[in-house]
Amino acid sequence: MTILSDLPNLDAVAALADTLPVADVAAAGAARARQDSLTKPPGALGQLETLAVFMAGWQGAERPVVRKAQALVFAGNHGVCARGVNPFPQAVTAQMVANFEAGGAAINQLCRASGADLSVIALELDRPTRDISTAAAMDADEALEAMRAGAGAVDPGADVLVLGEMGIGNSTVAAALACAGFGGAGAEWVGAGTGSDADGKALKAQVVDEAVALHRGARGIAMLAALGGREQAAICGAVLEARARKIPVILDGYICTAATVPLYGADPRFLDHCLVGHVSREPGHRKLLEKLGKEPILSLDMALGEGSGAALALGVLRAALECHNGMATFAEAGVSEA
Repeated sequence: MTILSDLPNLDAVAALADTLPVADVAAAGAARARQDSLTKPPGALGQLETLAVFMAGWQGAERPVVRKAQALVFAGNHGVCARGVNPFPQAVTAQMVANFEAGGAAINQLCRASGADLSVIALELDRPTRDISTAAAMDADEALEAMRAGAGAVDPGADVLVLGEMGIGNSTVAAALACAGFGGAGAEWVGAGTGSDADGKALKAQVVDEAVALHRGARGIAMLAALGGREQAAICGAVLEARARKIPVILDGYICTAATVPLYGADPRFLDHCLVGHVSREPGHRKLLEKLGKEPILSLDMALGEGSGAALALGVLRAALECHNGMATFAEAGVSEA
C-alpha cells in the first residue's frame, strides 16, 4: 500500500498536505547544536552543515545516517514531439532505457560512485501522452495511475531517494509546467534541451505559449494532467510516497524540478523534504529554483538529466554526514574554544 493507493481521484491529492509528517524540530535543533560544538568555527562548513541538520530533522536523529540510498529514473514519451520540438526521435527514449538497464549510461556510473541502488521505470513508452499544445497530455485517471507507479517504486527502507528522468521532448514539458506555474513567456523558460538551435528554441517557446494558453484554467495538481508527462507524474508520486515515509528526496535538474511544480502549486509544503542536487545549464532552472525557494547543492554546468546531478549531490550529502558524525567536539579533542 502507498499513500496514493486509496486516493479516489487526482483532485484529492491536495488534501494530503495536511496529513503528511513534518521534520522533527527537536532533532534538527540537536544537530545544529552539535555542529556548533565541532572543532571548526561555527558555520565554517557552510552548506554541509545545513545538509546535516536537514537530514537530522527528517530522520528524527541528532546523528543521521545514509545506509541505503535509492535512485529512481522514470522514462516516458510525449505527444508534443509531433510539433518538432526535439532534434532526436522518440525512439531514443527506449534506447536509453536499454542503455540504463545495461549499465552504460552516466547515471549508472554516478550511482555506483555515490553508493545508490538504481532502478529504471519505463512508463508506457509505446503510448506517448497527447500533444499539450492541442489537448491535455493525460486525463486525470492516467495522471493518477502514473503517480501510483512512482509511489510504488519507492523502497520503504531507503534513507534518501534520488530522482531522475528520461524522455525525448520533456524539456518542452518542463518549460510548460514552469511557465504555467509561475508566469511569463515561453521564451523565458525554454533552453537548448538535447541540442536545439536558435530556431528550435523559438519553436519550443511558441509551443509552450500555445500549451499554457490552452490550459490556463488548470492550476495546482491539475497542471500535471494538462501539461505533464507520465515520468513527471511518477516523480510527483515518488515525492509524495517518500514524504509519507519521511524519506528525504534529492531532485535532479530542470526537468525533474519542474515536474514538482504541480505539487508546489497545490501546496508548497509538499516539497519541504526535497533537496535539489544541482542547478542545470538550462536557463529556466535557476529562475525556477528562485521561485521554489530552493538552493542547489552543486553548480557544475550540467544539463544531462537521468538523475546525474542528484547522484553527484548524494556524494556531497554523504560527506556532510561523515563530518557531522565523525568530527570531534572541542571538548572531546581538548581544543580551546574562542
